[in-house]
Amino acid sequence: MGFVSRPLYLFPQFFNDKATSHLFGEGILPEDFNDDRIGRVLDKLYKFGLNKIFLPISLKACQIYGIDRSYSHLDSSSISVEGDYLICERQNQENLEPIPIKKDRVHSKDKIPDLKQFLINLIVSGDSGVPLFLECGNGNDSDKAKFAQLISKFKKQVDLESIFVADSALYSKDNLFLIKHLKWISRVPLSIQAAQFYVKETPDSEFIDTDREGYKAVEKESNYGGIKQKWIIIESAARKESDLKQLSKKLAKDEEKASALVNSLSKRKYENRTEIKAVFQCEQKKIKYHNLVLKDVEKLLDKKTNKTVYKAIITLEKQTEKIEEEKKKAGRFILATNVLKGLSPSEILTAYKGQKSCEGGFRFFKDPLFFADSVFLKYPSRIETMATDILIFNKEPFYSDRLIAK
Repeated sequence: MGFVSRPLYLFPQFFNDKATSHLFGEGILPEDFNDDRIGRVLDKLYKFGLNKIFLPISLKACQIYGIDRSYSHLDSSSISVEGDYLICERQNQENLEPIPIKKDRVHSKDKIPDLKQFLINLIVSGDSGVPLFLECGNGNDSDKAKFAQLISKFKKQVDLESIFVADSALYSKDNLFLIKHLKWISRVPLSIQAAQFYVKETPDSEFIDTDREGYKAVEKESNYGGIKQKWIIIESAARKESDLKQLSKKLAKDEEKASALVNSLSKRKYENRTEIKAVFQCEQKKIKYHNLVLKDVEKLLDKKTNKTVYKAIITLEKQTEKIEEEKKKAGRFILATNVLKGLSPSEILTAYKGQKSCEGGFRFFKDPLFFADSVFLKYPSRIETMATDILIFNKEPFYSDRLIAK
């Protein structure tokens, strides 16, 4: 299940060369392992409670392999599906609880907007990426609305002293309030005004080297959302170089577009000066790093219509201040935490870099070799159960030298 590129209705073929009677009991034949039986098992697992099964398995794995759970990482991914997935009569009769997820056609992380999707929210250990907690979500769920709720739900079920790490979807005033009693590290969205100020205005002289090569950091205090915390402004040398290259390409493209606008507007004839002003205001919005400058207006007589017309004399200027701001913030981002003591900027950065441990499970899910993200199940409840089963048995995150040695 998941390790061969074959749909579930062919599952009995897997047992054709297996001694099923010896393995499972007298009279058990390969054809007994059909997709109908698998479907009934999925229904029973769902009705019992997926995390009642998932949590003991994951915690036992952590205990056996000595997994460090000082940090827990949270992320989400979407799985696209085809079909209507209506709540059918049979499912209502089975009285499956809780209410299954809904598949919705919304903004698609997989860039497949014509298909419906559901979400998988996953918490894994920072050490080796062992799945600790999983919850499937409706296709139109927002990460910002769900992440804090998911962390709180996980903490209620597991007595675990862990620092939760998540991307900027966690960082909002409402979420920080919901998890104020927990320890967390998150990326600060640059849409926040204070964050924009720090990445632009923090001088190079304030940054100090971290233990991670190519990274510098400076620590600031913050009280965003009424939660006392510290912000770590990070500057990555590699990312700065990349950002500056991207900026150079954007400037060249913007200049080309602006020059074409100047050429077009200079040839155009206007009925009056008011029209010139209105056109300028409209066209200026099309370019980001340059300004259209109206140097003069020439009054002419249109020989065809014998009417007075106007032509604009235009030059182009770079928005030097804006470009310099973009250069200053190149390679910079901000991490925040409410752990005020005991964590250095280097440790906070290292913990956040471990966020990629969540990606292991999702990578497995979406790898075409394993056929795991091709969903052919009939009911939403079975989809939830299958998602949980695949991540329980997904061995990809365990492929570390330390665990293999054990």
